[in-house]
Amino acid sequence: MSDQVSLTVNGASISVPSGATVAVAVALAGQPCRTSVTGEPRGPLCGMGICFECRVTINGIPHRRSCQSPCEQGMEVTSET
Repeated sequence: MSDQVSLTVNGASISVPSGATVAVAVALAGQPCRTSVTGEPRGPLCGMGICFECRVTINGIPHRRSCQSPCEQGMEVTSET
């Protein structure tokens, strides 16, 4: 098993440690998970899947909680900004 996983966040390639969540990859890419209705950047708040502030699109499936989704090789993540 590799120590790193490669995926894309908003089209940018990024590598994260194996076992990292998508929230980690989005943060390391310097991206917000989404923006609020007033345009403010939003990201993980609770870190346990309750608040839904970390929603992203993963492999074409919208509204996935990035804090609860482990990174997988080749995954495509898009922020809902």
